[in-house]
Amino acid sequence: MKNTSSIISTPFDLEEHDGGTEVEPVAEYRTLALLAAHHGQRLDKVLVDLVAEFSRSYLQQLIDLGAVCINGKIVRKASFKVKLGDSASIELRPTPQSQAFKAEQRSINLVYEDEHLLVINKPAGWVVHPAPGNWSGTLMNALLGYDQQAFHLPRAGIVHRLDKDTSGLMVVARSRSVMDALVRAIAAREVKRQYVALAHGAWQGAAHCEVNLPIGRDPGNRLRMAVVDLTRHPGKTARTDIDLLANCAQACLVKCTLHTGRTHQIRVHMASLKHPLLADSVYAGQAVAGLQRQALHAWRLAFVHPVSLQAMSFEAALPEDFSLVMEELSLKYNFKHS
Repeated sequence: MKNTSSIISTPFDLEEHDGGTEVEPVAEYRTLALLAAHHGQRLDKVLVDLVAEFSRSYLQQLIDLGAVCINGKIVRKASFKVKLGDSASIELRPTPQSQAFKAEQRSINLVYEDEHLLVINKPAGWVVHPAPGNWSGTLMNALLGYDQQAFHLPRAGIVHRLDKDTSGLMVVARSRSVMDALVRAIAAREVKRQYVALAHGAWQGAAHCEVNLPIGRDPGNRLRMAVVDLTRHPGKTARTDIDLLANCAQACLVKCTLHTGRTHQIRVHMASLKHPLLADSVYAGQAVAGLQRQALHAWRLAFVHPVSLQAMSFEAALPEDFSLVMEELSLKYNFKHS
């Protein structure tokens, strides 16, 4: 449907960047021509139709900020139903979210690169996507600074993520077709991801186990995840295979193979086994030997290249803080023979 809005001032763009000197974004004011088909529809849905170059979440933010008027009056409810004959206007003002999509020059640890994709080794402490409290300094900002083509891709080509304090391997697309192919491969569980983790307590029982426990928001604490009963709480099925690599009285070193990709999956499943990860305070883990983040590292990544169809496999050596804890606990394992 064609947008018949009138432009009063210079627009700013959320997803395009010429790579030149950054300028302060300028608000854009538009009057919107509502059509008969919009009668009775939610305001946020109508805005998505008429201001299609912006995301629904961004437009909802503008509604919350009082930047949308119906018949000259500010409307702050996304669920407001518009009527035939209403007049509408919107101020496309910059928000922290809209300004987050900007390039930053930060060093990226590249494990592999070709014209289609990147494989990177993310350090602990690096946030993947801009979010409240971290609107800059993220991996996405670094990717935009590394490759201008990333401005043409959703999330700069990021197809999966790691928690801020989890280190290790990630694959990033450099074109939309490769991005779509990688997303499909992840959904089909064709991208193999293995992690190593240090957890509290000596491992008991079989050296291999399969954890099939659904994960959802913790009903008692919405800031964390938990194993949930799907008959009583919302959640999704989750499977993690766990293999013991080394053991001692205080802790164990395990390999975790993901078959699903739920939020905090390994951390939740290990905590459910009474083996919370070292230094994972969210799930009752305690700091050990100076470790300041959860002891989780994305060690191996394997997939079929979407263009060359070549089978690819990568490994990321343990980071220094991880290795120092293993040394302190006298946990030894030869990863080269795995």
